[in-house]
Amino acid sequence: MEKTNVMRKLDSLKIEHKEHFLGDDKVAISGVEVAKILNQDVERVFKTLVTVAKSNNHYVFMVPVAEELDLKKAAAAVNEKSLEMLHQKDLLPLTGYVHGGCSPIGMKKQFKTVIHLTAPSFDTIYFSAGKIGYQVELPFESLKKVIRIDTADIIKG
Repeated sequence: MEKTNVMRKLDSLKIEHKEHFLGDDKVAISGVEVAKILNQDVERVFKTLVTVAKSNNHYVFMVPVAEELDLKKAAAAVNEKSLEMLHQKDLLPLTGYVHGGCSPIGMKKQFKTVIHLTAPSFDTIYFSAGKIGYQVELPFESLKKVIRIDTADIIKG
C-alpha cells in the first residue's frame, strides 16, 4: 500500500494509527460504502467537508458519513453568520485534496476544524487518509495531537 501525506505526517509525529486501503484509488465512493467495506458502524466513519463563510474564512467540518452537515449549527460553532459548502472546483487549489479524498490532516493551510461531538465517544474513528480509497483509523485524542480540533453538534436532525 502506498503511503499518503497524511500517513507520513502521522508517522513523523509517532502517532499510532491503522491504515486501510479499500482497493480502488480511482473512484470515489460514498462514505456509507466506505463504512460497509471497513465493516464499521457509519457513526465511526467521518467525512471531511470544507466550507466558506461570508467573511471569506474557510472552515473544515467532520461529520459521520451517513449524516448531513447542518450549516446553521456549523456557522454557530465557528461564530459566523452563515456558511456555504466550498465549490468542488475550489477544493484542490485550496486544500491540496480532491473530492472523495479530503482529510483534515495535511491541508495546504490549516483551517479551523470542528468534528461532530460523538467522535470522542469511540475508541477510534476513521477518516480519509488524503487520497481516494485510503482511510486512517486512530483515537480522537491522537487526532487532537496533530491538528487543533473542536467538537460541536453540527449535524441535521
